[in-house]
Amino acid sequence: MLHCAALRLFVVAGLALLAACAQQPGKPLAARQAEAIEANRRAELRFRSGDFDGAVQHYQVALRIAQSVENVDGIAANAINLSIAYQRLGKHAEARASLAPVLDHSRLSFPSARLAQAALRRALLDFDERRPADAAEWLEKAASWCGEQGCTLSAAINNVRGLLALEEGRTDAAAASARAALDRSRGSGDRVEAANAMRLLGNVAIRAGDAAAALAALAEALAIDRELALPRKIYLDLVGLGRASAQGGERAAARTYYERALAVSEADRDAPGAAEVRDLIRALGNNP
Repeated sequence: MLHCAALRLFVVAGLALLAACAQQPGKPLAARQAEAIEANRRAELRFRSGDFDGAVQHYQVALRIAQSVENVDGIAANAINLSIAYQRLGKHAEARASLAPVLDHSRLSFPSARLAQAALRRALLDFDERRPADAAEWLEKAASWCGEQGCTLSAAINNVRGLLALEEGRTDAAAASARAALDRSRGSGDRVEAANAMRLLGNVAIRAGDAAAALAALAEALAIDRELALPRKIYLDLVGLGRASAQGGERAAARTYYERALAVSEADRDAPGAAEVRDLIRALGNNP
């Protein structure tokens, strides 16, 4: 159950949609660029309203426009966003295929930052499909493209590296990666990845049987995610708090956290998340 819950947390670099087009001040928009911006606007609106099929359609339009004018930044951003939308639909083959214009022997030259984003996205897809070796390979490609200095993805890469380590039972390595991610994210002001790192530390503490440490880390993650208004992350924080409470013998508190997570997932139209937390509530039984 940890794999499923931990992953939805990290759709990272996952569920943060990437900007593909922007108007430069003082310059008139070319017709195709204006069409791409409008397609992106519609796609994001559909995505945030839970209409992932609609988001796919509009991201496909934006991607085709970017390809028609060889806008490498737009191609990469829309390919990644399309992959995210497909993953939310549970269509993993399509999510992987969406990254092909960037990762599969493209004749175009993409910026290293976009290649790193696409590789990180592919690593998450492979992890979701329980292919840890492939996920690790793509993660190292992302790290290579990211480089050691000045890469905005370094915190996210460390978080996913920690997630892979935790899945393999290497709790010390997972904690070390989470702490590295926390240092990087705090240094850069990336609160999304700071919360991801705290959530990972909470999951490590749960695995280690330290309910008190887990509750403290997850409460900090929840505070950040509520300020950032990120429903899926809030859901994961609440599920983690429920697990930690149950581990510490606080079944009533666990039930309350799970019920809050259920309300969030239903409001966010996250059917798999809602199903998972219902199972957790049932597992508590009727005893306080």
